[in-house]
Amino acid sequence: MPAQILRDAAQSIRSESQTLDTATRQQATIASTVSVSGFGFWSGQDVTLEFHPAEPDRGITFVRVDLPGRPTISADVRHRIQGPRRTTLVDNGCAVEMVEHVLAALAGLQIDNCEIHVNRAEMPGCDGSSLAFTKVLNTAGKVPQTSTRNKITVTHPIRVGDDKTWIEARPNSDGRYRLTFELDYPNEPAIGAQTFTYEHSNDSFVTEIAPARTFVLAAEAEALQDKGLGRRVTNQDVLVFDEAGPMENSLRFPNECARHKALDMIGDFSLAGVDLVGDFVANRSGHRLNSQMVFALLSQAGNHSIHRRSA
Repeated sequence: MPAQILRDAAQSIRSESQTLDTATRQQATIASTVSVSGFGFWSGQDVTLEFHPAEPDRGITFVRVDLPGRPTISADVRHRIQGPRRTTLVDNGCAVEMVEHVLAALAGLQIDNCEIHVNRAEMPGCDGSSLAFTKVLNTAGKVPQTSTRNKITVTHPIRVGDDKTWIEARPNSDGRYRLTFELDYPNEPAIGAQTFTYEHSNDSFVTEIAPARTFVLAAEAEALQDKGLGRRVTNQDVLVFDEAGPMENSLRFPNECARHKALDMIGDFSLAGVDLVGDFVANRSGHRLNSQMVFALLSQAGNHSIHRRSA
């Protein structure tokens, strides 16, 4: 589908869903500018991002300050392209990569409008979690705004995926946003089967989700580095599992891997641009199915069909 048709269809869905769904809270931005520096896990390049306050209804927007004209990329599922192991957004001829941990921090703290100035394509990896971003955003403070935040309420079950990997959205009666992630590595006993259930609140996000780190198997890490990727990353930067457990590292939670997958869901689901109400259960899923669920939710809300972008 041509890009403009896709944009028009998705905008129609957004507009209609905003008339169908009830706004339940005021939008918010941050009170001051704060920054995080580090290096990109994939590229190894040093990078600094700055969180800036933004006007109501602006949403989350990345600004590539390193490129001529300072092009912008809005945090919108229509701008996601398929790629391995991370969420990449493309708009205005440029990209931002590995944005899910940044988006999770903003969504977890219910910061709806923010400009993120960044001088590389890839976000800083920090410790592989959302903790560094969450800490500086809390330091910046939050300011309520006059506009209200819209929501999509799950009205009937939705399922994406197949028999092995899937996500289901289910209605609930208490108006809450809950996530459950079911993870299973039957051939990797150091990880094994894990389940984590999260009911959203700002405080719960800070303590239960934000510290959960990216994980990878030792064989996968070696294969990536053989391809020239992630060569700057050490076993202290992320959780690298061998048969005995995390190498040169220790877990923050017994089910940290499942918690991190829930973190990714929160970041990816925020690309809907609205609050969500419902129970979401994921089984061995990832970024691709997260985006498919967002499209399905937008389609339900607007009673339209739209298609995903490919790389």
